[in-house]
Amino acid sequence: MKKIFTFIISLVLGLSVLAQPVFADAQSGSGSNCVDTAILDGCSTPKEILIDVVNIMTVGVGVLATIGLGVAGIQYLTAGGSEEKTRKAKRRILEIVIGLLAYVLIYAFLQFILPNFEVPSGS
Repeated sequence: MKKIFTFIISLVLGLSVLAQPVFADAQSGSGSNCVDTAILDGCSTPKEILIDVVNIMTVGVGVLATIGLGVAGIQYLTAGGSEEKTRKAKRRILEIVIGLLAYVLIYAFLQFILPNFEVPSGS
């Protein structure tokens, strides 16, 4: 467990050192918080960009968790009575559940720091 925390901390610190600020040009003459980006069509506010990022991450987390649970379930079913293989499969399932809970906590924190933040359910 200590190795995992050390890896995560070193990864976050390493990526934060490499991070470069990226600026988008504000749309001229609009007077709003409109940002014209190359990725999104038209003019988007920072809040709309954040909502799009959260939507993409939510889908990604859901897909990866589903795939991971499927693989761990197959590992558990094919363990063939081996205690070591069963233990590894159970640990993988536990780690996936912990990852999902961590994402839910991050989402709740986002709701806390941005009270008017609402992800549209239909998009």
